[in-house]
Amino acid sequence: MKDFGSIGPTVRIGVIGLGGRGRDHVKRFAAMKDVAVTAICDNWQPNIDRTLEEYFTGPDALYPDATRPATTLQYQELLERSDIDAVCVFTSWETHMRIAMDAMLAGFPTCMEIGAGQSLDECAELCRVSRRTGKPVMPLENCCYDEKEMAILNMVKKGVFGELVHCRGAYCHDLRDEVGLGDRQHHYRQPHFFHRNGELYPTHEMGPIAKYLSIGRGNRIISVSSIASNARGLGLWLAKNRPDLAGVRPTEGDVVTSMLKCANGETILLTHDCTLPRPYSRGGCVQGTKGIWQEDGNLIFLENRTNSAKESFAHKFEDAAPYLEEYDHPLWKTYRDAESRLVVGGHGGMDYLVDRAWIESVQDGVEPPLDCYDAATWMAITVLSEQSVAMGGMPQAMPDFTNGAWLTRGPVPGMWSCDQIPS
Repeated sequence: MKDFGSIGPTVRIGVIGLGGRGRDHVKRFAAMKDVAVTAICDNWQPNIDRTLEEYFTGPDALYPDATRPATTLQYQELLERSDIDAVCVFTSWETHMRIAMDAMLAGFPTCMEIGAGQSLDECAELCRVSRRTGKPVMPLENCCYDEKEMAILNMVKKGVFGELVHCRGAYCHDLRDEVGLGDRQHHYRQPHFFHRNGELYPTHEMGPIAKYLSIGRGNRIISVSSIASNARGLGLWLAKNRPDLAGVRPTEGDVVTSMLKCANGETILLTHDCTLPRPYSRGGCVQGTKGIWQEDGNLIFLENRTNSAKESFAHKFEDAAPYLEEYDHPLWKTYRDAESRLVVGGHGGMDYLVDRAWIESVQDGVEPPLDCYDAATWMAITVLSEQSVAMGGMPQAMPDFTNGAWLTRGPVPGMWSCDQIPS
């Protein structure tokens, strides 16, 4: 594998969108010795001011020696600059695809944050623009680079679970305060919970699952069927904590359950659960012909291996920790060894890894490990689930955004690949 801490040619980036996630990315990019944050943009001036204060110009700025980035309230002005090499889009769900397309049309390789899709047309257009311009767009799905998910990926690709049959994933996260205060905190989730009803945030769980099942590269999703519970949790929270919004009746079901069918026969169960009191979980589960792993409790059962010496315990789960250690992903081994020289980044390091994966694809001029087809497929789940919920759970056909290329597309090579295990 490549030297993890190596420094490549400097990539000058323009950043559009400086909310919480956007500022987090700026923090990591600005710490990289081969990245220059040349320009930043947000349509709300306080976000620009806070970014400058925290990282570049304030008395306690993290990077006081870095060149102060240019600023603008209009992203079109940023796209006209000649001193940037690539563009990052960290805006709201309803704008990030459109702005990413404008960035590619302006000639820039692009990355963007993840979230809900708005329409199938927009998802398809993202792929058409990338093909037409020859510019890639990488969805920064950090969970594809999580330590545990990458160990499971290693186990899947090495056949530990046998042939995969079924996977589960979830976004279970109590967001009542974040959503309920969204209008005050300039957070984009609120109108989606007030006016939509479906799997609003599928990519955290779907990203790793898609890589386990080779979606887009030898396999694809063919249908989505969803049902939603009643919507009670957020409304009750608003009545108690936001009397000014007490008359609002949110439409997003407290628990939305989606079943996806794959071309190769596998099924995927997704759960969106964000408006009831509960601890966080991504609810991961991988089940195949040789065994099963589940995230909640970090449990595993492998036929003829788990507890195989004790017949009376032969069908009980075991702690998965020793197996995850045994199948530690090579990327994480290298990252851990180099960690003292690097920014750890958010969420235990996976945020740094996904950012770095994109930067090095730009430096090397190669296909990023996550691409427009990944983005379009994962985000289209939201649109299809909405349609299915509205039609009583009727299955909705997933478009083939690759136009048949999924049949022959091979894995992305290299140390950052989420399709195969680098040597």
